[in-house]
Amino acid sequence: MERRLKIEKHLILFMIGGMAYFFLEVLVRGYSHYTMFLCGGACFLCCGLLNENVKMKMSFISQMVVSAGIITALEFITGLIVNVWLKMDIWDYSNLPYNFMGQICLLYSVLWFFVSSVAIVMDDFLRYKLFHEEKPHYKIF
Repeated sequence: MERRLKIEKHLILFMIGGMAYFFLEVLVRGYSHYTMFLCGGACFLCCGLLNENVKMKMSFISQMVVSAGIITALEFITGLIVNVWLKMDIWDYSNLPYNFMGQICLLYSVLWFFVSSVAIVMDDFLRYKLFHEEKPHYKIF
């Protein structure tokens, strides 16, 4: 029973994160793609798991730094799959400075650092309210 509940919880968090990522992109770019729902769900779930089941809790800033790295890495992997391998041409950052293969760029990595603060708090809030987990407490540094 415990395993099934854990899978359901992660599926719910994945879907909420995917929808948030999708709608954030619609808000910023005016459109999105279903693959961004999948990437966003994976990003939200991975970032949310950073401070779960860890003996020593990470500081909030540390979570933001690691989350920005996770999001950038998952964006890169998604970009390689959908843009390079499948040639879907969903995005191309080639015209932005400090880009890598047109799939990721420094500007968005920095933006993910700030956006991750919202994702971290949102994940903790959802876990607290929906799944009756520990009330979130943050150590900034």
